[in-house]
Amino acid sequence: MSAAELSGDTPPAERRIVLLRHAKADWPEVSDHERPLAERGRMDAPIAGRRLAETGISFGLALCSTATRTRETWKLAVHELPHRPRTVYEERMYEASLGDLIALLNETPDDIDDLLLIGHNPGMHALADALAGTVEGDALARMSRGGFPTAAFAVIGFSGSWKSVEHGVGRLIDFWAPHA
Repeated sequence: MSAAELSGDTPPAERRIVLLRHAKADWPEVSDHERPLAERGRMDAPIAGRRLAETGISFGLALCSTATRTRETWKLAVHELPHRPRTVYEERMYEASLGDLIALLNETPDDIDDLLLIGHNPGMHALADALAGTVEGDALARMSRGGFPTAAFAVIGFSGSWKSVEHGVGRLIDFWAPHA
């Protein structure tokens, strides 16, 4: 047994944040909030769900924007996961600034280890960039090469409480995009 375990000061386990951008949306004559997925989006969302399942991450919570395209993306992706996490449809994620998104992360209960956010750009890309103090392999190069396209996701790991999430605390573990 280590000294940390004997003293009760066990190091915090790594938590993971996965940032999923909604799949490709259509442009019908509706408000931006009500835009549905395009045909390509309806094909890409389940593929993103399968790729999320392959990560082996068991999400304790999913926060999803209330916009139609994010809700449709989540509905198609979640069926590919082995475990359906509790889902909260969060109005503040629509048109959220970087500060708004970090504030949402800071509100996450500490009994949640792995969190999935289903949202929009530029927020998802900005949050991935802001949190990633370090990077594994070529994840940053892949994310930078094509931006943060629809149905793409970034996986960021960090240690500590959700209240401690701020710029640079994380490690960009992976980045995936359906047409990369």
